[in-house]
Order: sequence, then structure tokens, then C-alpha cells
Amino acid sequence: MDLSLFYFANDSGGAESDRYRLLLEGARFADENGFAAVWTPERHFHPFGGTYPNPSVTSAAIAATTERVKIRAGSVVAPLHHALRIAEEWSVVDNISRGRVGVSFASGWHAVDFALNPAAFTNRRTEMYERIEQVRALWRGESIEVTDGAGSQVKVRSFPPPVQADLPIWVASVGDVETFRSAGRIGAGLLTHLLGQTPEQLAHKISEYRKAAADAGWPGHVVVMVHTYLGEDTDSVRELVRPSLSDYMRSSLGLILASDLSTGDLEPDEIDMLVERAFEHYFDNVGLLGSVAKGEQVVARLAELGVDEIACLIDFGLPTDEVMTGLTYLKQLQDACGTDAPDDRTPCP
Repeated sequence: MDLSLFYFANDSGGAESDRYRLLLEGARFADENGFAAVWTPERHFHPFGGTYPNPSVTSAAIAATTERVKIRAGSVVAPLHHALRIAEEWSVVDNISRGRVGVSFASGWHAVDFALNPAAFTNRRTEMYERIEQVRALWRGESIEVTDGAGSQVKVRSFPPPVQADLPIWVASVGDVETFRSAGRIGAGLLTHLLGQTPEQLAHKISEYRKAAADAGWPGHVVVMVHTYLGEDTDSVRELVRPSLSDYMRSSLGLILASDLSTGDLEPDEIDMLVERAFEHYFDNVGLLGSVAKGEQVVARLAELGVDEIACLIDFGLPTDEVMTGLTYLKQLQDACGTDAPDDRTPCP
């Protein structure tokens, strides 16, 4: 079991003098203390996650200030972009980092995000897989056929050449088990989380993913994102994180419910009840929250489900200094669980 850091802040709406301090200080801590990777997402047009509109930009900053930690997108919304742009940007980061990048791809799910490429929304899942194969080809130095400004069909390749011969990739999914199977079949890792699915459901999906990966001739690699803060004892951590994590969940509620209903359809007391129940359930049963000893139990449960790596989401609203203190306890968990610098089990086609 590897431990990595994951960022998805809800702080992009207001003025901030040092907005990326936690990202960079956390990345340096991960680099110096044997964590596996640092993940940054792609999110548009919303304060929840909007600090990270382009993971290649944040990853370039991380690459320039670290030496060994892997640097990953979690995730690139592939249908929003041309494959050439994805390959170019991440090859630059691969060069800056001397071969440490990996990319998780997502199909996207919010229609507003597709203001960047409206035509891709309807067939976004199909387009995601097409982008993946195009990016892989470009990464290997191959050319792809495109239409130029004059309407002519031409073949082009991307530059600069990357350091890694093959790009480690993942597919992000939480819902459809067929996406899990598809990720295994194409030689991609799987990036998921436990919001909206039970451990039993996740275990079944991981099993299906492993079968598909085995049929494709490789073991697979499963990463689960988990909200994380560890401290001296569980009770004090519960009260410390309750306000910020509850606010974080409240802010994400509209995002989570967007496909079904608006939070405007709910009364304030109904929202309060949902948030409170979500907090207690997540703290007690899902999150990497509490003491180091409790964290060991969480790691053991996730290992039983078939998880290879825990991506620890640390920027859910606590002050930066508080989060950095919590990372020292996360390092204790890493030592207790025997995790250290990552090996080469990351996905490679």
C-alpha cells in the first residue's frame, strides 16, 4: 500500500495571498518523506475545486521543486482537450521532472464544464478512450492525422519528446462497473473513491477490474482517494476537522446532486441533516481521519478491498500549518504500515 497526496480545494472563490502554499509545501514534504505521488485535478467554472483548472500547470510547479515523488493528474478531463495539447503539456512536465509524470483520464460529467468543447459532451466516454489512445501514440513519438487551418488532412507529432517511453495512465471512475473493466482491458490503472459507493460495491468493481486487467496481461493498479487528517487522538481530530470538513461537504453537495436535483430543492435543515450524517459516516467509516492507530485500521480495510494506493485528500479547509502538522502523523502511519518510496508498479501500456 502506497500513500500519496491529493488536492481538490474549495477555496478558489475569494482573495488569497498565498493560495498554492499548501500544494507546494505538501509536495515537498511528500518528496522528502517517501510518499508515492502528488495528484492535482482539473476543475472549471466552480469555486469547489476551481483552484485547479489545469493540472499540467500545477504539476510543472511541483516538478520544479521536487526530486523523486511521482507527479500525476487526478484527472485530465480528456474530451475537453485535443490529444495534441494533452501530450505536449505533459511531455513538458515529464521533462521538467525527469520522467515522473502520470495521468488519470476522466470523461467529465457536468455539462457546464463542456463550455470548453460543447460538441464532446454527448459522446464523452467514447471520446475519452479515443483521446487516451491518441495521447499514447503521440507519447511514443508517432504521428496522428488532423485537419489544419486550410482544411487539409495532415499528420503531426507532438514535441518535446517525453523522458518516459510510455505514459503511466489511470481512468477515473466511481459508478459504472463497465468503466472499471474497460480500464483493466486497456492497461490503465483505476482512480476512484468511496463517496457514493459502499466498500462492498467497490470490492466487487475492483474484482471485475482485476479480471479484465489479468486478461490483458497485467496486474492492474487501484488508487482510492480518501479525505485525510491524522493527529494524536481520534476524539480531538474529530472536533478539529468537523467545521472544515462539514463545510467542504456542504459545498460539494450541489456538485454531487447536480445530476439529480438542486440544493435549492432542499430546506436548510434538510441540508444540515445530510451534511451531519455524511460527516459522521465519513469520519467513522471511510475517511483516513483520527489517530494513527485508527488510520492503520483504515489502511487494512482498503487493502482487503484490493487497493494499491491511498490518495490522501488533505486540502479540505484546515489552515495550512495545521495540515502540515497532520502530515507528520501521516508519515508515522506510512512507517507503521511499511510503505515507503514507490516501486515501478504504476500503469504502463
